[in-house]
Amino acid sequence: MSKSLSIDTAVFVPSPSRSSAYFDWLQMLTGAALILFMWAHMILVASVIIGPGVMNAIAHFFEATYMAQVGGPLIGLIFLLHFILAARKIPFRAEQQSRIWKHSRMLAHKDTWLWLVQVITAMLILIMGAIHMWVVLTDLPITAEKSAARIQGGFWMGFYLFLLPLVELHVGVGLYRIAVKWGFVGRDKRPKMQRFEYAITAVFIFIGLMALLRFYFLAI
Repeated sequence: MSKSLSIDTAVFVPSPSRSSAYFDWLQMLTGAALILFMWAHMILVASVIIGPGVMNAIAHFFEATYMAQVGGPLIGLIFLLHFILAARKIPFRAEQQSRIWKHSRMLAHKDTWLWLVQVITAMLILIMGAIHMWVVLTDLPITAEKSAARIQGGFWMGFYLFLLPLVELHVGVGLYRIAVKWGFVGRDKRPKMQRFEYAITAVFIFIGLMALLRFYFLAI
């Protein structure tokens, strides 16, 4: 019986390969890089809260040093690579999605639901994030006045109000899952890490909302 079970397991369960491990490692590295970028990006954009001149000065520095012209497309490539690596484990077919949903409800495990949150937000961010990067990078230089005009136009305010929580949820859950999957946080520390994830997500959503309101009421 045990021999038959081992044969069946060998046939139907693929053994992990070295390339899969490398892809997982690269997915973690690109994810960590994007987390740091998104936090830095949010803080820099939120400099408009202090004043539009502060944001303009920071934007001018990045453009004068060509960090925006080079860094923007580079972040876009990292963003695309990260999605491709993560897509290896995303269920795209309706049958797979139905099975995952049923198993998630049956298990009722918080980490499983967090993974589903990451998958759903990733699909939306792929489209909306690409639109955001295209609009910004094809309209250089970046200024507080341009950003304010775009947001005050009507459509973009709703766009960013939807994109902001998606990004911060994805980033927060991603940080938690990296910490758990790669052994930085043990099982007994998971509740504490989850509370930190919720707190950091709430803080950056709040900062983003304050920046959007500043843009919305900024005199052009």
